[in-house]
Amino acid sequence: MKIICIGRNYAEHAKEMKSEVPTEPVFFMKPDTALLKDSEPFYYPDFTKDLHHEIEIVIKINKVGKHIDEQFAHKYYDEIGLGIDFTARDLQAQCKAKGLPWEKAKAFDASAPIGKFVSKSSLGNLDDISFELKINGESRQVGNTKDLLFSFDKVIAYVSKFVTLKVGDLIYTGTPEGVGPVAIGDKLQGYIKGDLFLEFEVK
Repeated sequence: MKIICIGRNYAEHAKEMKSEVPTEPVFFMKPDTALLKDSEPFYYPDFTKDLHHEIEIVIKINKVGKHIDEQFAHKYYDEIGLGIDFTARDLQAQCKAKGLPWEKAKAFDASAPIGKFVSKSSLGNLDDISFELKINGESRQVGNTKDLLFSFDKVIAYVSKFVTLKVGDLIYTGTPEGVGPVAIGDKLQGYIKGDLFLEFEVK
């Protein structure tokens, strides 16, 4: 199982990061050791002082695929969930400044908390899924898949040109604007269409 993360898939987030809005999907990967499941607490790592939350809709691949045509991509997932792509923003900035890869800022252990999954059919129009992150009861990020630069199907088709997708692979589809730091003691809750999908504490 692998975790594929789509970067800059919401224009407003790209702008807040002072990055160009991409013309094709941008992706990077996290190892399976990045997963944090079952509402287990997240322990703030000692190698960063600027850890940021990024709430994302996640799709779960249900069959093996390579060079998938976009018109058939919808057949390769039937469950949707919610996750956090934690980013050590200070490490990322250091790596970017030196022109180095920045996996250590993104792919560290427990950097991909994941919540429950539901059938995609239960969510109605997949191009109009609202989601939200609250921290300590306060809304921090609000997004909707209607604002995706690249749809789920486009992302699957694109990534599968380069990487074979396998059963159980997770695709984190991008974060909306509003990313920001978390602190020890914070309680994070993620919602899809008002329903709680994800919940854990930072320790």
